[in-house]
Amino acid sequence: MMPQEQYTHHRSTMPGSEGPQVYKVGIYGWRKRCLYFFVLLLMILILVNLAMTIWILKVMNFTIDGMGNLRITEKGLKLEGDSEFLQPLYAKEIQSRPGNALYFKSARNVTVNILNDQTKVLTQLITGPKAVEAYGKKFEVKTVSGKLLFSADDNEVVVGAERLRVLGAEGTVFPKSIETPNVRAEPFKELRLESPTRSLVMEAPKGVEINAEAGNMEATCRTELRLESKDGEIKLDAAKIRLPRLPHGSYTPTAMRQKVFEICVCANGRLFLSQAGAGSTCQINTSVCL
Repeated sequence: MMPQEQYTHHRSTMPGSEGPQVYKVGIYGWRKRCLYFFVLLLMILILVNLAMTIWILKVMNFTIDGMGNLRITEKGLKLEGDSEFLQPLYAKEIQSRPGNALYFKSARNVTVNILNDQTKVLTQLITGPKAVEAYGKKFEVKTVSGKLLFSADDNEVVVGAERLRVLGAEGTVFPKSIETPNVRAEPFKELRLESPTRSLVMEAPKGVEINAEAGNMEATCRTELRLESKDGEIKLDAAKIRLPRLPHGSYTPTAMRQKVFEICVCANGRLFLSQAGAGSTCQINTSVCL
């Protein structure tokens, strides 16, 4: 029972023969039971809250050094194991533990942006399921020693390696001109220079050399094959020179069994074969030059 306070009240208006009246002040009945109930409910809530807090600390692995796989060190934050970021990540430096690889995984793509002071994108790298795209003013690939291997910008593409190998079955297509000191195929492989719909031009101020050291060299065309030298000469140096499809001039039936012919040149430069005789027979067969 709660303590009761008794107050004695002397009524001045009442006759002196009456004694003092006593009034009981306190909480009784259902009010007292409600008060006990609320106090008990508050204690239960405090205990449940304390238990939930301890459970969260245990599940999240809160320690003095950090939370879960996240550790707070002198140099920054340290994550152990796999980590998932649902929002953009801003960091000055991201590195893996010594001796371990650093992996970036995404269900769609991974985008790396380099921003300036005004948060404007200067360089962007996007790796998606279909392509790897890089946006920037210049792209360079260098060796560990700093030697340039590949460089590309708006003006030119530079290949700094000693050898450029093209392994495609269809070769390489250059829609415009190409400048190189040497075009060479791999050993025991064929080298083919081809222009399916346009012309193929090879120019050099000091000469163009075509050499096949261990095989044949072929030059084919649909209409005309022209060898032109403006100030010098064209030299064909070989043990055998064959022109199997030269036209024949007029000849007698006995000449069909003849195996020796004379090569004649027209005024327009056309070559033709004429029946060999004791003298020149080119004058007799000038009808081929028409």
